[in-house]
Amino acid sequence: MSIAPNFTSVWLNSTAGQYLQLQEQVMYDQAVFDLFGFNAVQIGCLQMDLLRNSRIPNRYKSSEFVVTSLADKVFEHNLNCSDDFLPFSDMSIDLLLLPHRLEFSERPHQTLREAARVMMPDGHLLISGFNPFSAWGAKASLDSLFSKQTIYPWTGKFIGINRLKDWLALLGFEIIMVEMCCHVPPFEQPRWHKRFSFMDKIGGNYCNRLGGVYFVVAKKRIVGITAIKPSWKIAPLKSPLIGVQPKSNPSQSKPAQSEF
Repeated sequence: MSIAPNFTSVWLNSTAGQYLQLQEQVMYDQAVFDLFGFNAVQIGCLQMDLLRNSRIPNRYKSSEFVVTSLADKVFEHNLNCSDDFLPFSDMSIDLLLLPHRLEFSERPHQTLREAARVMMPDGHLLISGFNPFSAWGAKASLDSLFSKQTIYPWTGKFIGINRLKDWLALLGFEIIMVEMCCHVPPFEQPRWHKRFSFMDKIGGNYCNRLGGVYFVVAKKRIVGITAIKPSWKIAPLKSPLIGVQPKSNPSQSKPAQSEF
């Protein structure tokens, strides 16, 4: 499911969209700071620079949309590709970001399989997605039932966090961290959003699982590979350039010391 960049940017400039960007930017900034490697890729949500806090030297942004002219170039990016067929070799990416890609991917399972293929062992996969069991998920369900002109992001197929965990486990990923954010309902009116701003504090303390957006950090594990540790009990190798002292024979008497 492809979403035109102009529709995406219009919603992200709204009250709810700006609120989401602020919440997610903080989580990505904190997560990528302590992750290391050589190559990092962000796919989608080019309005946000989610790798800005990363210390990985090679950082790239990828878009699904083909740029046909300079007038169509809305956001800076390095390459255009489909997220279910990534143009990277096996085990070449240390850090991969998928912000809201799975719910708008035509084949989310294939997207995750491609992520597993291109990632290095012990590489990190960061995913953010809309929680269907929240006020944001309820908004998407109501719009699909009663509205004929549903726009981004309510056109997406929201994926539950438990289902996502199962998919990641099948692909050999270990869940490192799961966080929730955006507890305020997606109001478009600034005054209503301000009235319900207290829900961020209450939701984070008492009903965190009802947040509108989940944030997952997963690490790729290779099953069956065991790190080889050095055996410290084996005697070190001796260089042939170093002379070996002959062992003394206790039966032989020590030579008398010469007197001066």
